[in-house]
Amino acid sequence: MSKKVIVVGGGWAGCAAAISARKAGAEVELYERTDLLLGLGNVGGIMRNNGRYTASEELIALGGGDLIKICDEISTHRNIDFPGHKHATLYDVNNIEAEVKKYILSLGIKVFTKSRIVDIEMENKKITGVYLADGTLVKGDVFIETTGSTGPMGNCYKYGNGCSMCVLRCPAYGPRVSLTTCAGLEDIKGERADEVYGAFSGSCKLAKESLSKDIQDELNSTGVVVLPVPKEDINFDKLKAKVCQQYALKEFAENVILLDTGHAKLMSSYYPLDKLRKIKGLENAKYVDPYAGDKGNSIRYLSSARRSSDMRVIGIENLFCAGEKAGLFVGHTEAICTGTLAGHNAVRLLAEKPMLILPKETVIGDIISFSNYRILKKGDRTSRFTFAGSIYFDRMKKLGMYTLDIEEIKDRVEKLELTNVFEEKIL
Repeated sequence: MSKKVIVVGGGWAGCAAAISARKAGAEVELYERTDLLLGLGNVGGIMRNNGRYTASEELIALGGGDLIKICDEISTHRNIDFPGHKHATLYDVNNIEAEVKKYILSLGIKVFTKSRIVDIEMENKKITGVYLADGTLVKGDVFIETTGSTGPMGNCYKYGNGCSMCVLRCPAYGPRVSLTTCAGLEDIKGERADEVYGAFSGSCKLAKESLSKDIQDELNSTGVVVLPVPKEDINFDKLKAKVCQQYALKEFAENVILLDTGHAKLMSSYYPLDKLRKIKGLENAKYVDPYAGDKGNSIRYLSSARRSSDMRVIGIENLFCAGEKAGLFVGHTEAICTGTLAGHNAVRLLAEKPMLILPKETVIGDIISFSNYRILKKGDRTSRFTFAGSIYFDRMKKLGMYTLDIEEIKDRVEKLELTNVFEEKIL
């Protein structure tokens, strides 16, 4: 009898978890409440910047780089530098979702979109099934929660500036539901200051066509445009609200930084439209996501689970987590890495094999362990953990783990006897 892994949430973490669980031999069903996979990946677009390059190549060496390779294949710009960031790859947000979904379906993973999970069925400390919004009970053997930490609308009103009408579209598809909360567990809330909860998403999208021809041409050719902000409009306080601490640099207050990700990615949580249109070349600028980018953005980091380094949720025997649900992680690469490990270990649990805990000699294993230490042991709710900057990138450099040398990364993984571990068929 086949063993079923159910993944709840179809963002980068959920897609990665589904892929690795399927490669390990399980039957996999992926449930996503909206009509699109990838979630915030549909407005993201940045890969391989700073330490994410090291992590991406490490994941490839471990055998889990499927999604990294898809992003590479449809990237429009490579080796891009912008303030505080080196050698970034920019992928086209308008094409990524269809490519990823096509690949997932080719593996035999069953994908259910517009399928919102609202509750769970439990026996003792095990989940036996999940309930859809229409009352349907879906049974499974192991579950992976990758529901993220953004929304519902009430959180954006309570901790932000209201619903920003972002790509997650809670009013249309219903709010995010925390499975860990349904199980009676207490989630962790990130803070941007003492007892000020959550953080604003770090960027917006402008319609590239609404920008001047000169800016369009520069974006298309170089991938990045930096425009000085009028002195009277420089606001350093806004940097404190950003979830993406790797972009909380003074250059991001003193300049408008645009990246070509299909649309023009505006590296600001939000920006008043009248002030934006004062800048030369942006006189006709229009927001694509969020539609209310003039006054706000989505609020994140309000629902992370307590978990161990094998990505299993503490208190439930057969529930794993990944992405923002697994801690105060920032970024697609971080979601893909944690999702890949969660999916793999879900199948190890089914096969009654020991869990895989990636050693600290890997950057992926180290960030998973280090973030847990800071959050659970130190009670740190204000730091965010990303390979691209802030506290963890500093740690990578201090430990000598940041490198662009692919052979060095392969050797590191080989010495640990982990080459292609995520390609292993377990069931």
